[in-house]
Amino acid sequence: MQDNRVLSGMRPTGRLHLGHYHGVLKNWIALQNEYDSYFFVADWHAFTTHYADKIDLETNVIEMVVDWLAAGINPNTATIFVQSKVPEHAELHLLLSMSTPLSWLERVPSYKDQQLKLKTKDLGTYGFLGYPLLQSADILMYKASLVPVGEDQVAHVELTREVARRFNYLYGREAGFEEKSEAAVTKMGKKQAKSYRSLRKAYQETGDGEALIKAQALLQQQQNITLGDRERLSGYIEGVGRIILPEPKSLLTKASKMPGLDGQKMSKSYGNTISLRDSAQEIELKVRRMPTDPARVKLTDPGDPEKCPVWQLHKVYSDESTCEWVVDGCTKAKMGCVECKQPVIDAMIAELMPMQERIAKYQADPELIKQIIHEGSEKARHIAKETMSEVREAMGITY
Repeated sequence: MQDNRVLSGMRPTGRLHLGHYHGVLKNWIALQNEYDSYFFVADWHAFTTHYADKIDLETNVIEMVVDWLAAGINPNTATIFVQSKVPEHAELHLLLSMSTPLSWLERVPSYKDQQLKLKTKDLGTYGFLGYPLLQSADILMYKASLVPVGEDQVAHVELTREVARRFNYLYGREAGFEEKSEAAVTKMGKKQAKSYRSLRKAYQETGDGEALIKAQALLQQQQNITLGDRERLSGYIEGVGRIILPEPKSLLTKASKMPGLDGQKMSKSYGNTISLRDSAQEIELKVRRMPTDPARVKLTDPGDPEKCPVWQLHKVYSDESTCEWVVDGCTKAKMGCVECKQPVIDAMIAELMPMQERIAKYQADPELIKQIIHEGSEKARHIAKETMSEVREAMGITY
């Protein structure tokens, strides 16, 4: 496992909006400075719900990557790639599907939720049922230790952990596993080997979780053993086979506080978005048309900010003094709704104008975008090939 690696992806829906920026991209921007970050365009995933729709996928992919870059994702720091440019994802998905019980996929919460939300689409397909397993393949391919997700996606990471555990159990029992493990222990040196054996015994005999954590940390520090031996010894501690596909953990991200223009979650399907590319005039027009507290019919009518969608935007964009000004002006009917909306308009424009300047620069150089995608995908594919080599060897597909 790569302890410092995170992986996250996004379906290519085209141009992004402020919900994407505040809910996902700002988190990615912070992560890229702390972790070995892999961010990918999940273009195959677009077909799980939109297989019958005519999507201009190429345009959507390019425009989304442009928005990522303009928002602050740095291709020199993070690896940006496109899922379909790494065909090993499909191979791992296929091989994992051979041993993943059908019931595991049917119980994923989003399976029935999405079918209810998207009643107009025929989602009785193998691809839709299996998309959480494709997500698992996406994650396990890079042996990422952490997957940044919201609470609604934790179940997908848990499925990934179960899939990895089952795969390791089935295929980690290589011939001569115990002999190879004991040989690897001796390579650690006398003192470290003694510590490892002591911690392994404590975990296996008493279930001491702290001993397991210490033993795994001890393995990560070893310079005398190969990656294969490290994974072998990790499985040896737990009494299973070699750990071929390490289990990732969820990295919970704060829930997005970016409301839409109607107070609901900002989403294209609700038609309540501010695009990262909206002009100052479009932003002003959209915000000015926002509904407010229905009790404020006349200027002299006092209002309640909690009943007004504009107040939710103030919570995102306004400082404490501006929020106090809004509450005082609204509840005491000291100002009109147009005046209240102006600081939000100004803040959105100030946030998006520099981003839009960067968007224009990237749009003027389409070859640069293709080069970034190509280089990132090649780097990702190099890792994917290494993982698949291990998977094929474990499964005996090396002839």
